[in-house]
Amino acid sequence: MLSCYNLQVDYFMRILLASRNTHKAREFEALFHGVEFVLWSGPEIPEDGAFFQDNALQKALFARDWHMRHGGEQIDGVMADDSGLCVDALFGGPGVLSARFASHLSYTEKNPLLLSMINPGEPRTARFVCVLAYVGLMGTNMEPFTVSGTVEGVLATEARGDSGFGYDPIFIPNGFSKTFGEMEAEIKNTLSHRGKAAHKLASRLGLTH
Repeated sequence: MLSCYNLQVDYFMRILLASRNTHKAREFEALFHGVEFVLWSGPEIPEDGAFFQDNALQKALFARDWHMRHGGEQIDGVMADDSGLCVDALFGGPGVLSARFASHLSYTEKNPLLLSMINPGEPRTARFVCVLAYVGLMGTNMEPFTVSGTVEGVLATEARGDSGFGYDPIFIPNGFSKTFGEMEAEIKNTLSHRGKAAHKLASRLGLTH
């Protein structure tokens, strides 16, 4: 029996991922077995939307249009991810600005900085949100669409673990004592915002069976 988050496909696809983030590319390839993700190598992609959905669609459409004009590797479609950490004590921040929060710092420095912004006694509840946008190539009948995934949890008091990437070492999903940074990838992928969104996207594309 196939795991719904360790997605098997019965044919091969090549999808352009509108991101230079190699960590995300590896995570998506673990989630979509049989799909090859081509990492973005074009110009800087704008992302100035107010919401995750806006940014994901903006990135996917920009990457599709640029690729169609300039050619390159053969692909079946374009996918973009916009995701972030939303902390209740920070009024939902950093949210869509997660990647740009203290962007001059590494995550080793950024994570303790974010934790220091939560005052004693304030709630440590937070959630990871992921929106995936998919656009087909021009000339196809597929309209651009988005899917989303969310995982609720709390913030640890300090960064723990060196698995995953980004804010993973400070996020503990509900029902667990380990941070995403301490979990094995196979377990994290069954819980994560990105795993949930990937499952929905694969279903929309007819990749599950």
